[in-house]
Amino acid sequence: MASRLIRTLTCSVAAVAVGATLSAIPASAQNSAQNKPGQEEAPLLIGHRGAAGTAPENTVAAFKDGRASGADFFEIDVQLSADGVPFLFHDDTPARTTNVEEVFPDRAGDPVTSFTWDELQQLDAGSYFGAEFAGERIPHLDDAAKVATVKTGVYIEIKSPKNSPGIEQFVADELRTDARWKKLVAADKIQVLSFDEASNRTFARIAPEIVLQQLSSTVPGPAVLESWAGFADSVGTNYRTLTAQNVADTKAAGLVIGVYTANSPEAVQHSIDLGVDAVTGDFPIQIARYLDGRKPFPAGAGVEIAGAVNDPAGNDLQPETGEHVVLRNATGHNLDVSGYIIRDAANNVLEIGDGYVLAPGAELRVYTGPGTNSSDAYYNGGTASVLNNGGDSVALWSPQGQLQDVFAN
Repeated sequence: MASRLIRTLTCSVAAVAVGATLSAIPASAQNSAQNKPGQEEAPLLIGHRGAAGTAPENTVAAFKDGRASGADFFEIDVQLSADGVPFLFHDDTPARTTNVEEVFPDRAGDPVTSFTWDELQQLDAGSYFGAEFAGERIPHLDDAAKVATVKTGVYIEIKSPKNSPGIEQFVADELRTDARWKKLVAADKIQVLSFDEASNRTFARIAPEIVLQQLSSTVPGPAVLESWAGFADSVGTNYRTLTAQNVADTKAAGLVIGVYTANSPEAVQHSIDLGVDAVTGDFPIQIARYLDGRKPFPAGAGVEIAGAVNDPAGNDLQPETGEHVVLRNATGHNLDVSGYIIRDAANNVLEIGDGYVLAPGAELRVYTGPGTNSSDAYYNGGTASVLNNGGDSVALWSPQGQLQDVFAN
């Protein structure tokens, strides 16, 4: 099955050294890195939740960004509404990415699958990401097929199948009966995936003709991989936990290996260096540019994310040592970073106040918690840590909404 899952492209993959710590590539390296010319085997590129870094996740806007990147696939998460309609949404509750607290004040913490399709359509799934996305709705499964093409297909993740009994049959039936989905299946532009092994085994029995991926936060040993090879075509795992031995074991079992969610160019290169066959990321437009040997952030003014500090032990908001992101001016001239925002993968946002001009080489620490602002530190005054303690990525945006840099740790 591997021949259906791996592509070979004529492209230039930037040759960037990867150290023990994953971080964003400095702007200077983006501009001057030597590329490897000629024929390269590039990994499949998949836009995560459409393109969750540049548009509200699992919305038509994100699917269009995923398609615009030229990615091989964009990924979606499918669940079933209370009245049996397949809809696209990641979380188990609607609280994080919709205005449910305004529309249904007493139901913000309820399972998203307890809402009917009509109720789901009353929610705004775009405003949380930015005012320009106000009015984006939770899509129907078929909305993804309307955006996809025979060049950019769809990864369909069956999300929390225990909350959507019978969803495997729903998805299989749709792929077999809807003309748009049938066209994508015929072009080998559909893959189904899940973390739930039982769900994957069920889907494999129902629709053995569909390429199937087993997701796992870590790659298991050879015996389990051999078992998975009985029903799956590939394995998808967290790039942070992947090792060269994992890659070798997976391929020895006859399975293709992919990673999620590699957002910075260096995280992508790290994954490529390990020999993966597919890379899923929130920023497919920027990843595609990197894979083609171009600057990932062409609108970047020269300020980069130099580091991110969070607290694996809990809620650390102490001044100086607490959770923060470090910015650096990588240019030879002053840069005004007033009004810039830092957004993480869960859409937590840190802001920079007025009057912050960085001299060449200067750094600014942007804290989540309270403290006294200074020339090299800005405090957001938050009451809880927000960065993902299990490993995260953060993106830097200008006040005009231009992506400046992405950092992965």
